Parts: sequence; C-alpha cells; structure tokens
Amino acid sequence: MGRVQSFDTAEVVRAARTVFWQHGYEDASIPDLEAATGLKRSSIYHAFDSKRGLFDAAVNSYLDEVVRPRLSPLTAAHISPEAVVEYFTGLRSALERVDSFTAENGCLLINAAGGPIAHDDAVRETVAEYRAELHSAMRNGIAARHPERTADEIDRLAETCTALIVATFALTRVDVEAALGSLDAARRLVD
Repeated sequence: MGRVQSFDTAEVVRAARTVFWQHGYEDASIPDLEAATGLKRSSIYHAFDSKRGLFDAAVNSYLDEVVRPRLSPLTAAHISPEAVVEYFTGLRSALERVDSFTAENGCLLINAAGGPIAHDDAVRETVAEYRAELHSAMRNGIAARHPERTADEIDRLAETCTALIVATFALTRVDVEAALGSLDAARRLVD
C-alpha cells in the first residue's frame, strides 16, 4: 500500500516557486527546496519525480496565479479602453516598492530565460508561449484603447510594449529606475 500524501501540493509548489524565483533553477538547491517546502528530498521526488518536475509545477503555478490574473482584464470578452493603462499602472505600483518581492526578483520566466535552463527545449517553448500571451494581451488592450488605429499600427505598438515589459522584468533586479523607465515608456506609447 502506498503512502498517503500529507501535504498541500499547491502550498508546496508556491513555496518552491519562491525559491526558484529568487535563485533561479540552477541555484535552487534541494536543501533550499526542502527547507522552503517542509518536505524531504524523497517526498519531493515522489510527488514531482525530480527537481525539474517541481520547477515545471512552479512555472505553471506562476502563470496561473501571478501572470494570468494580471493579464485577465486584457484577455476578457469585453476589454475596457482603460485596461492597458491600468495594467501598466498596476505593474509600476508593484515594481516601485523596492522592498517588494516582485521588485527584488523580477519575473520568474524572464529570469529563467537568462539562465542555463533556457537551453532546454520545453523551457524555451514555455518562455516563448508566455511572451506570445503577453503580446496578445497587449494587442487586445491597445486595440480597445485605440480602435481608430490600423491592425498594423496596433501590432507594432503591441510588439514595442511587449519588448519594453520584458526589458522591465530583466532590469528590475539590478536597476529599478531603468526598469520603471521602460515601463513608463510603454505606458506613454499607449496613452
């Protein structure tokens, strides 16, 4: 008879997500993951098959609990003309608090894109899908804000804003002011 799981999987994944987000996949040690999750190595491997399995679960949790809720006003059936501006305002608010977790750690997926794990095909695909989802949300928000613009103009503006958001996430760990500058530039473009 197998062991009965005595932990909340979602809580364990969130705790591991924090470790991966702060340290990256490569520098997130099994002892760090054990300490954060309260699980022993054998339980981590039993539940998630590997450190990588736990990382994949953390990435899915990040997308479902962090990224998509912030993008939801830009992916709804009806998108307010203010939604894209509110996205930038909310993100800026989160990043300008320099002691906040988001300001200190940026974006889990952009961080992963800068580490060795980005050479993994599945991670590369996940980051590309995330960027495409972000681009689509930007496009939706810009189209709602500026219905008078052509599809090409909206696409170019969405591409530029997406690039500025990615730059924001890449910079926030090392230069918050520059990160906020990129975000402000994107907001000015859509305003």
